[in-house]
Amino acid sequence: MRVIFAGTPPFAAAALEALVAAGHEIVLVLTQPDRPAGRGMKLAASAVKQAALAHGLPVYQPTTLKRPEAQARVADCTADVMVVAAYGLILPQAVLDLPRLGCLNIHASLLPRWRGAAPIQRAILAGDRETGITIMQMDAGLDTGAMLAKTVVPITDADTAATLHDALAAAGAAAIVSALDAYGTLVPQAQDERDASYAAKLSKEEARLDWQQPADALARAVRAFNPAPGAWTRLDGAPFKILCAEVAREGEADAPPGTLLRADPAGLVVACGGGALVLHEIQAAGSKRMTAAAFLAGRALRPGVRLGD
Repeated sequence: MRVIFAGTPPFAAAALEALVAAGHEIVLVLTQPDRPAGRGMKLAASAVKQAALAHGLPVYQPTTLKRPEAQARVADCTADVMVVAAYGLILPQAVLDLPRLGCLNIHASLLPRWRGAAPIQRAILAGDRETGITIMQMDAGLDTGAMLAKTVVPITDADTAATLHDALAAAGAAAIVSALDAYGTLVPQAQDERDASYAAKLSKEEARLDWQQPADALARAVRAFNPAPGAWTRLDGAPFKILCAEVAREGEADAPPGTLLRADPAGLVVACGGGALVLHEIQAAGSKRMTAAAFLAGRALRPGVRLGD
């Protein structure tokens, strides 16, 4: 097929690589403009742009697709289909109507659950046992189009947003290739609005741990916010990131939530609203990521200290 591909981050780059490997003709790659990144804040190309250039594919980086010149560039491609994955720009109806077969979206959830910007993290936060990929025929709504295919991906107790992202990226790459191969036999299925939920964008403030919550909810939060924006609390008034944690096996803690119960090389054990949380990897303000053992080697921390204040 003649394919226009629209995407920006590594999740989308995996799908682009798969489409190229499958032999589809990529007539245009749409991706967001280069953004400042790194310590020097130099302009950096998106993962999709890097992949496209590596294959010698034409790249177009408009700031919006609402302008006539941008729509004309897409129309000139006479594409069979546009494949969209985490592009980050709104596709107006005029663009949705341009490809012969319309626009297909690779969405990282089992729609209609977790429509929106952060489906991977929201699934972990909610304690979902599975998520997946939905290949969807795009319409003007927010992830509301008819579903063409689904792939289920389990969520384990060890999954972080990073590991689940990688699993879903691989599943999405395989799913879009299969969907295009079988396009003529796929039967669109409308989403049931009664089952819809919204995966709102993450914020740094939301990633601040509330020690009044039960330990299992806080353990999910640590996994969901890893790597970004990073679960955090305060220790002696300074930000204190928590990168790896698990529910303590000893059960309920007889101390106010946020109280440090134990500090040894095995971890920092903190009382929660229900049970306790063992912090295995942390990052203090101005320091690098380290294990609890490494942290304690350079700092004395006694039980009774309150986190979060």
